[in-house]
Amino acid sequence: MESNYAKSIIEALLFVADEPLPVSTLRGVLEELKEDEIRKHISDLALEYETTGRAYAITEIAEGFQIVTRPQFAQWIKLLFKSKLTHRLSKPALETLSIIAYRQPITKLEIESIRGVSVEGVLDTLLARDLAAIKGRKDVIGRPLLYGTTKEFLRYFGLKDLTEMPKIEELIGKMGEEPNV
Repeated sequence: MESNYAKSIIEALLFVADEPLPVSTLRGVLEELKEDEIRKHISDLALEYETTGRAYAITEIAEGFQIVTRPQFAQWIKLLFKSKLTHRLSKPALETLSIIAYRQPITKLEIESIRGVSVEGVLDTLLARDLAAIKGRKDVIGRPLLYGTTKEFLRYFGLKDLTEMPKIEELIGKMGEEPNV
């Protein structure tokens, strides 16, 4: 397959995808290309977008690649989609989600012991929004459910993977006190 044509196919696939596409998925469509060739085409497209000043970029998030708009255009995009914007997470939801992210897999009781309050409703919201998921059961009496983050969590926060989360030590430095996670 001719190189520019392959790059155009990859661009079209990334453009129509509503979620990050892993290289393995792209390879499944473009069977004659090797993984490193696909990555090279993605890299070339990203550089092309950057050097031509496009309003969008290719980013690697949630174990895949996605075309995204650049942050400096957010205010206009918000105006266009004002009625469709998703609700922001509440402070209790963010606190609960951060505990799950840093301590996963974790039980509801363990989350509540850290937060000091019930997390029933907040946990239901995080599960409904697919930011947290049940990851199994803890091997103790009663076998409580274990919770962890999802690919949607990575996507929501623009993370490639969990290693891109700030380290606890960095958070301590910014907050001046130890966070409760």
